[in-house]
Amino acid sequence: MSNHLDTDAGSELFSSYEAELKLVQADLSQKLDQITELSGEPRKSAVRLAERSLEEAQELLDQMRLEKQNIPTHTRTQINPRFRNHESDVDGLKRKLKSLSTDRSALFGSRYVDDPSNPHDEQLEQRQQLLSGTDRLGRSSQRLRDSQRIANETEGIGRDTLADLQLQRETIQHTRVTMLESEG
Repeated sequence: MSNHLDTDAGSELFSSYEAELKLVQADLSQKLDQITELSGEPRKSAVRLAERSLEEAQELLDQMRLEKQNIPTHTRTQINPRFRNHESDVDGLKRKLKSLSTDRSALFGSRYVDDPSNPHDEQLEQRQQLLSGTDRLGRSSQRLRDSQRIANETEGIGRDTLADLQLQRETIQHTRVTMLESEG
């Protein structure tokens, strides 16, 4: 079924973007359906693939938005509702992907279950060591930033002091020259 819009100048490119977007949306929907069945590393990989497809859909929407500006106004009024529908469809897919990618237990599986009552929980101990190391690194980074800030302030004070000394030297030399001229 040929669409009347496809024959207008400028709308052919829009229609080709639209067709490509429909394919990407179908692919993305299929990937999102597959994600629900996966867990662990395969799930993370599937989420990354879905994110790439979502980026592609967003780029196609951007191209369609640009191309829509080149379409005559009388035709654009017919295209706007279709474009808004595509935007809302992509937003819906984006929300679904976000909900699937924030499901921590499905992403990481059961390997991150803390058992504080078990004194031999290696994962808990490793995470605590990692957190402790991260805290130390954060404190060290802050000390470095503070030291850098103090060094910059000290450098500024030294620069100002040298400028003041230069002015005083020039004043003394000018005074000396003036005194020698008046005496002599």
